[in-house]
Amino acid sequence: MYDERSTLEVTRDRARGPGRREARPVLALVIAWSRDEPDRAGEVALIDGLQLLGRGGPRADDGLPRARFQRQRPGKATLTGPLESLRVSRAQLRLTPVGDVLLVESIGRCPLQVNGEHVVRAEVKPGDTVQLEHELVFLVARRPERIPPLRSSQLGDDLAFGAADPFGFVGETPAAWTLRDAVAFAARADGHVLVRGESGTGKELCAAAIHGLSARSERSLVARNAATFPAGLVDAELFGNARNYPNPGTAERDGLIGEADGTTLFLDEIGELPPALQAHLLRVLDRRGEYQRLGESRVRRADLRVVAATNRAVTELKHDFAARFILEVEVPSLSARAADVPLLVRHLLVRAAAGNAELRGRFFEQRGGSVVPRVDPALIERLLRHGFRTNTRELDQILWQALAESHGDSVELTSGVAQRLAQAAPSQATGEISRAQIETALSGAHGNVTRAARTLGLKNRFALYRLMRKVGVDGAAAGGGDPGAGE
Repeated sequence: MYDERSTLEVTRDRARGPGRREARPVLALVIAWSRDEPDRAGEVALIDGLQLLGRGGPRADDGLPRARFQRQRPGKATLTGPLESLRVSRAQLRLTPVGDVLLVESIGRCPLQVNGEHVVRAEVKPGDTVQLEHELVFLVARRPERIPPLRSSQLGDDLAFGAADPFGFVGETPAAWTLRDAVAFAARADGHVLVRGESGTGKELCAAAIHGLSARSERSLVARNAATFPAGLVDAELFGNARNYPNPGTAERDGLIGEADGTTLFLDEIGELPPALQAHLLRVLDRRGEYQRLGESRVRRADLRVVAATNRAVTELKHDFAARFILEVEVPSLSARAADVPLLVRHLLVRAAAGNAELRGRFFEQRGGSVVPRVDPALIERLLRHGFRTNTRELDQILWQALAESHGDSVELTSGVAQRLAQAAPSQATGEISRAQIETALSGAHGNVTRAARTLGLKNRFALYRLMRKVGVDGAAAGGGDPGAGE
């Protein structure tokens, strides 16, 4: 009989045993692709003991508890119904957590694949994929029993599961919600903010969200790529100039600072601004916001907030310049939130087809009340294990290549895409890995050096330790080399 409790919302305050204060991480399977139920991508089953996974709800003759899926959100989790694919056996997999690994045994009729290889039995760890051939793809992860409630905002309370939030950010992993929480806190604090993250992680979206959630949101965000400032004209670009200065007939200009008075100024790629030019901003970044236009002797004041973004480490910025940014938001890489990749695939494909009737007619189908893309599970499985260099930007490029090369009515893992993914594995030439990449990988791995080394494509944790010493990353920030870090 179907368990009616699976339709109920389980809140974080539900009794889970005496003395339980923090949500402990456990091994989990996250649905990445489903032939019959595509809208279930992102749902998670926590495997905290011996369990069965298969079609349908629990019955008296199961013999073991059944894996039950839920949609995790900050402070709560909504249990969903059982898997419904008729091609999956009622008892399909036996799941046994053993320390930091999960023992997966095939006991049903649907062939089992682990990391793309056919097996009957395998030990898997976070980052591995488990596939029921042609039916379901799972990502092995380490998940908390519950995601802590948001501290700063209820952003996303009305957001459909798996959908982009109002600022365009997609993700249901704990890392995605931690980022949203940090953005909401920064938005209300009103100090200058430094947004850090690898290329393509969505720093611009975070800057827009910080502005949009702030008290300054009634006025438009002013944005400029700092890498485009001409070295000899940076003062004019930033502070403006008086009429007839430097030459007769020159028009008066407000400059970016004057234009952003009363609102937010977003300076992208701030790490590309040479230290000498960073110094030009020190005075205006102080509390009083003082600056002078070129050709004027009087001091002006601007009530502005600066949000700056960079993919460089903080130590690469001029120290007194970096000190002006009292708030810092770290944007996780895709490797740190791999379970969000299928949701991003859907979002990017929908965006690609928005203005293209040919793509909509060929690769999309009506499911329930929505139109969803048809995607080859082999492509999803391979993307889950890919080490992205430029994150969402690279994922978007890969999907466009797949769209261009696919011959059927689904977005396929074409030979060209497969070759690209094979060639794009992170280099083990340690000189190519920056300090910022190391810090991001360690953050995404919660300090686990083994996991971070694997994310960076290094042979083992000792190679990463050597590189950390070389570029000056504090080893105390790492939590050790034991395997089994989270997503």
